[in-house]
Amino acid sequence: VIDTRPGAGATLGHALAAKSAPDGYTLLLATAGGLSTGPALMGSKIPYDPLKDFAPIGLATYVPYALAVTAGLPARNVKELVELAKASPGKLNVASPGVGTPNHLGAAQLMTLTGIELVHVPYKGSTLALTDVIAGNVQMVVTGLLQLLPYHQAGKLRILAISSTKRSPVLPDVPTVAQAGVPGYELTSWYGVLAPANTPAAIVNTLNAEIVKALNTSEVRARLSGEGAEPVGDSPAEFQSYIRSEIDKYAKIVGALGIGAQ
Repeated sequence: VIDTRPGAGATLGHALAAKSAPDGYTLLLATAGGLSTGPALMGSKIPYDPLKDFAPIGLATYVPYALAVTAGLPARNVKELVELAKASPGKLNVASPGVGTPNHLGAAQLMTLTGIELVHVPYKGSTLALTDVIAGNVQMVVTGLLQLLPYHQAGKLRILAISSTKRSPVLPDVPTVAQAGVPGYELTSWYGVLAPANTPAAIVNTLNAEIVKALNTSEVRARLSGEGAEPVGDSPAEFQSYIRSEIDKYAKIVGALGIGAQ
């Protein structure tokens, strides 16, 4: 049973999972927003401790982000987008699922590295943000490639560049943001599975073994790779270490950009 709880940069759903019974029957499909950027942004105000209130099971996938614009925007590449933004400072809007989310930080990095001025428009979830970009109410978005791909293929929006350090095999002709003229730009999301803290180690290890087994099947790997995701499947200890490193990384980004929770 999937219980989707969007809002507050994914921290609402993460808080609910943290309070669930540690019996192995309630799991969290965690995101960078809920476990690294949210804590970096909110600090002690966040309603859970990302390192103490969960039992990591395993990192499932890396998911590259991408920069996309509404289909009607007269910008066919990143260079043209930057030129358009510089010609009209503060006239172009960029959507995100909330202040301090990876999406917001991705847009902030783009502004910092290019010197352009965009108006940030936060939404209550990525679906609402993407809907307005498709409708043309907002001009651009930085979000997960998996979300953007079907709309790009249908011509409802245009992916200009991949936000990770390498091109995606599903869009080999689309450059990375760095390759498109913004050196130093990088943004990658991920999905991992966790249980509430105090879940017995035997349950955590059993779930990890099953997840790793599934990720190593040709069917699952082909499905994920075909949608732009990179299967991982690591150990609980490795995932815990990765979460810690992500929190540290985004804390530095948030501090450097001077972004505060709203």
